Amino acid sequence: MPAPLSIIIPALNAAADLPLCLESLMPGLEAALIREVIVADQGSTDATVKIAEATGARVIAAKVQPVQAGVSEARGDWLLILPAATALSREWAERAGDHIDTRPGKAAFFELRYRSDDRRARALEKDAARYSEKLGQPLPEQGLLLSRRLYGQVSGGSGSLVRALGKDRLFQLNAQARASAADLEHSGWKRPRPSGGGYWRTLFAAKGKA
Repeated sequence: MPAPLSIIIPALNAAADLPLCLESLMPGLEAALIREVIVADQGSTDATVKIAEATGARVIAAKVQPVQAGVSEARGDWLLILPAATALSREWAERAGDHIDTRPGKAAFFELRYRSDDRRARALEKDAARYSEKLGQPLPEQGLLLSRRLYGQVSGGSGSLVRALGKDRLFQLNAQARASAADLEHSGWKRPRPSGGGYWRTLFAAKGKA
């Protein structure tokens, strides 16, 4: 039986983070969980493509809608959408494999950790955990694991995948998504707020930062 999981990594000028992201996938290869790794390149001008190809990942050009492009090329029955700036903790493969075996009707995401020793990183992690639980809206940095069948059921609308899934079909796995903190450090630990509201506008309003 083919390995069940296709990894889809949207990437744009991700040379600084992609090696760590790809290296963190090794437990999935060792467990025969990963069928393929697809890097959906959005027009990188750095070494992103060269790094991906050197590790055996399949690179596709996808300047727009990289997730959809990756899914259309994927062959696995399960999909893991993972940002290039996120590296997974070693136990991710065991937790993901268990989810695949026991929760076919649900999607999953990982616990957020920032690769930073700054105390503000810990505060944002706690906020993210609280709002993920309350609103059922994990961040893209936390990854998204779901079956191809479930993706097909929720991907037709104009909103995000996590909103389409809804809280009842999302489950947090006991493994970490260790996200880069470079952009947050540069911005003084303030995330951009989307026009029209959204997860982080709600979060910062609650923290008195809106």
